[in-house]
Amino acid sequence: MPTLIKNRQIVDEPSPPPDLVVLQPTDDPAALAERISGRGAQIGAIAINFPKFSDGRGYSIARLLRERYDYKGELRAVGVVARDHLQLMAQCGFDSFLLREGEDAQAALAAFDDFSESYQANAAQPVPLFRRRVGR
Repeated sequence: MPTLIKNRQIVDEPSPPPDLVVLQPTDDPAALAERISGRGAQIGAIAINFPKFSDGRGYSIARLLRERYDYKGELRAVGVVARDHLQLMAQCGFDSFLLREGEDAQAALAAFDDFSESYQANAAQPVPLFRRRVGR
């Protein structure tokens, strides 16, 4: 059974949230724009499917949802989600990860500590490293 990591903790979730919307790599996140932003937000959780290891379109969809459409709810990575992906997925705005079958959850948690800093601006840290260091 796949393991869910949510807010950097392993959690048991007997069933997905009832308001979970699943996006495929070919889906346009703009179609959800009115349902996810502002005071009338109707979607509390969005899952983005990664159908194969080499398909990176979900990263772009996540950044669009967080940065362009200001989505504040749960953003879950599903499909072929492995330890090697977690650090970058978190930088793109994912906050929960349904690991693929057979993935070691404890080893996957360690992925969040692989790098202490990110040079580029990203959804998790919008200020690039050189700007953060100017005040030192």
